[in-house]
Amino acid sequence: MAYGIQFDEAKFDPYQVMPVTHTWSDHPLLQLGPLVDLARRLDEKGSIRSHDGAVKPDTSFVTAPQQHPARLSPVQTIEQIEKAGAWMALHHVQQDDLYRKLVDEILDEVRPRVEKRDPGMFGRAGWIFVTSPNAVTPYHMDHEHNFILQCQGRKTLHVWNPLDRDVVTERSLELFHGKLSRELVLYKEEHQPRAYTFELQPGMGGYMPSTSPHWVKNGDGVSVTISCTYYTKEIRRRKLLHRGNQKLRELGLSPSPVGQNALRDGMKQAFFGMGQVVQRVLKRQPVAVPTPPYAVAGSPLY
Repeated sequence: MAYGIQFDEAKFDPYQVMPVTHTWSDHPLLQLGPLVDLARRLDEKGSIRSHDGAVKPDTSFVTAPQQHPARLSPVQTIEQIEKAGAWMALHHVQQDDLYRKLVDEILDEVRPRVEKRDPGMFGRAGWIFVTSPNAVTPYHMDHEHNFILQCQGRKTLHVWNPLDRDVVTERSLELFHGKLSRELVLYKEEHQPRAYTFELQPGMGGYMPSTSPHWVKNGDGVSVTISCTYYTKEIRRRKLLHRGNQKLRELGLSPSPVGQNALRDGMKQAFFGMGQVVQRVLKRQPVAVPTPPYAVAGSPLY
């Protein structure tokens, strides 16, 4: 069987949300049996995140596992997922040799198409979500671009345009990139009508750009979803600018928003980039910025 992801390449924009379809649902590694085995291996590495079914869209994504801990162990949760009343994420599945190959297969197939508009794919990672009926993923945003593929069950995905500055404010981006903080990434009911809403079932999915806020509500059955994520040169550039603006704001300045003035962005990019080089020299670290092919668990590549 030929596996792949289908989307409108003519309309692809790296910073625009879009629907996709795919043929990965029947892949052997995305069935519950092998995923239970994967959970056992990842549990030993501490690479599983879970919470119970009491979570809502406005629950803090950062503290949800502490506020609403799952009542079962990670392995017990996935073994009893239909009745566990839990949300579970298998993090950085590329740590596992079998699943690293799967992540590569999925992203190798889309890479030549997305790189026409957004070159320099690196920092690949895979995340598999196994969730009980009606479980919720609270509102949050991530650093990477993301192909999210529904493989079993149904869920509703709500995702916002990352360039909508009424929803994703410049200050929230500065804190997100400069301090690894989601403190201003907050769900607001009045923004709900601005979301793209996808009713996902097996064979359906979406492309979510870096810093696209989203929350998810599972359907009335067990759900299995895989997200394959990656960074690009443009993500790195925007990160550098937002982080630099955060530093300028700490000095009492009011920097221009990223993307408002190309000339200023270019000057700041050169200045902030040189600052990184100086810091690396002072710390006696290699000057060249590494571009590892895979994300490293516990160390965001941004």
